[in-house]
Amino acid sequence: MAAHSVGNMRVLVTGGAGFIGAHIVSALIRQGHEPVVLDALLPTAHHGPPVLPEAEFVHGDVRDTAVLAPALRGVDAVCHQAAMVGLGKDFADAPGYVDCNDLGTATLLAATAEARVRQVVLAGSMVVYGEGRYACPRHGAVRPGPRSAADLAGGRFEPPCPRCGAELTPGLVDEDAPCDPRNVYAVTKLAQEHLTAAWARATDGRAVSLRYHNVYGPGMPRDTPYAGVASFFRSALARGEAPRVFEDGAQRRDFVHVRDVAAANVAALEACADLEAGVLTAYNTGSGEPHTVGEMAGALADACGGPAPVVTGEFRLGDVRHITADSRRLRRDLGWSPRTAFRDGMAEFARAAQRAPGAAPAAGAQPF
Repeated sequence: MAAHSVGNMRVLVTGGAGFIGAHIVSALIRQGHEPVVLDALLPTAHHGPPVLPEAEFVHGDVRDTAVLAPALRGVDAVCHQAAMVGLGKDFADAPGYVDCNDLGTATLLAATAEARVRQVVLAGSMVVYGEGRYACPRHGAVRPGPRSAADLAGGRFEPPCPRCGAELTPGLVDEDAPCDPRNVYAVTKLAQEHLTAAWARATDGRAVSLRYHNVYGPGMPRDTPYAGVASFFRSALARGEAPRVFEDGAQRRDFVHVRDVAAANVAALEACADLEAGVLTAYNTGSGEPHTVGEMAGALADACGGPAPVVTGEFRLGDVRHITADSRRLRRDLGWSPRTAFRDGMAEFARAAQRAPGAAPAAGAQPF
């Protein structure tokens, strides 16, 4: 499917004052569209109304039906970014994740159906896959189970072949791979996709899930347990401390710049009307350049002129070892391609301000 030329769209962006959402709002404005920002301004990310002079702002929660009806008035499409992200602190966070992510999505979709809006782009996640793609030299493609606490504590980080115990070779995972969420956040992100697919079937709507890989870039929140690993490392370097790298630092990820993710959302919104009705289409959204977590920490430390990373051997039981994307479907269908190279993006991120806890975008600024 080639790139599409569409007229001005009025787009409701939930979570539009957040890290990724604010970049999407700016990208929509640049493309001549009319974003409407709906954000609850949760204290884990920010507080106070953001200043987005060219975007209408609605302070509200996607779980509040009284807010949704007026926010959806005149809207052509919904870009659903509002979510509680990251692994959190412990399992006590589980009710909050389910409430924000799944009840919030169900409430939003019900209101969208009532308002007869038939186009939805969802912030999906690569975490729905669990472990990535692996090949055994003897058994070919295999899917290892969750890593045990005993193996991780003993420094045995690589998952072995589940059939013969041999060392595996990691590869790229595509959208047809089975889903196998390994933590509460991942379960809620998969549930969001199922809810959106059910909405599409029931309404004959068109839906896209952009399965984000590890998003980083300017405006990323700092000093919060709900941010990503790039934010942790950047925060440590800002304090003059060495980034602490878990496991042995060799876990592979796909680090994709937030502006590229914003561009993918705009491409999906502009193409949504031409996609198949009644189904949800999933697209991996990654840079296509796998790097290890250790490489990312080193690139940030070099760019910051800070202390070298320290590999600690620590682990989190909900983490997977390797997960990297095959994003060819997104490139082929929507004409999207990432523009920010890894080293360039990390150098920019090392210099960029991070969003402080309890802080919204700066007054009078369009920061992205």
